[in-house]
Amino acid sequence: MAETRPLRLLALHGYRQSARRLRQRTGALRKALRGRAELVAIDAPHRLPAGSEDDPDGDDPPRGWWFSGPGTFEAGEAAAAPAGLEESLSTVAAALAEHGPFDGLLGFSQGAALAAMVCALRARGDPRFPVAFAVLVAAFASRAPAHGHFYRDPIALPTLHVVGDTDAVIAAPLSRELAQCFVEPVVLTHPGGHFIPAGPAQKKAYLEFLERFCPGQGQAKRLGAGEV
Repeated sequence: MAETRPLRLLALHGYRQSARRLRQRTGALRKALRGRAELVAIDAPHRLPAGSEDDPDGDDPPRGWWFSGPGTFEAGEAAAAPAGLEESLSTVAAALAEHGPFDGLLGFSQGAALAAMVCALRARGDPRFPVAFAVLVAAFASRAPAHGHFYRDPIALPTLHVVGDTDAVIAAPLSRELAQCFVEPVVLTHPGGHFIPAGPAQKKAYLEFLERFCPGQGQAKRLGAGEV
C-alpha cells in the first residue's frame, strides 16, 4: 500500500489553557497518533487573569475562546450576552488559512465546543473553515441563546465525540447531548474524567475514525457539507 502523509488537525485547547499547555497534556495522544496524524495547537485570542495555579510573571497566560460573563465562563450558563466568540472564529479561520492545509479539528472542553460551532458553519458551506471532520473531547453545546443557531439544523460533518463517564467539569450527558446535534456521530466513552484519553482502547478508536480521512484514500478532499 502506498505510503500516505499524516493527517493534520488544528487543535483547540480548553478554557484557562493555552496551545503550550495543550501540547504538554497531549503527549500520550501524539505518541499514539504518530505517523497517522499530527496536532497543531493555537492560542485562543482572549487572555485571562492569572489564577493561583498560574505563574503571574510567566509568558504563557491562560486563555479562553469566549465568555459567558465579564471575564468569566461557565459551560452550563445560559449567558444573555456572551462575548468574544466572533474573534475566536476569526482566529480559527486565520490559522486554517495561514498554517494549512488542515484535514480536521481536535478540540478539548471549551475548544471542543468551539470546534462544534466551526463544524456547523462548515456544514452550511462557510468557506473560511475547509475541514472534513472533528474530534471533540469533553465537548458541550453553548447554552447562550445567541449561539442557538449553531444547533438548529443537524450538522452533517463527521465527528468523533469522546466522553468521560466520570468527568466532573463537563458532565457526560452534556457531551452526549451535543453529539445528537450531528448526523451519524461516533461516540467513544471512557471511564475517566476531564482529560484527553490515549489508552489502547482509545488509540484504536481514534485510528479507526481517522482512517476514513486518509489522504491516500482520497476521502478527506471529497467530503463536504452534507456528506458523512
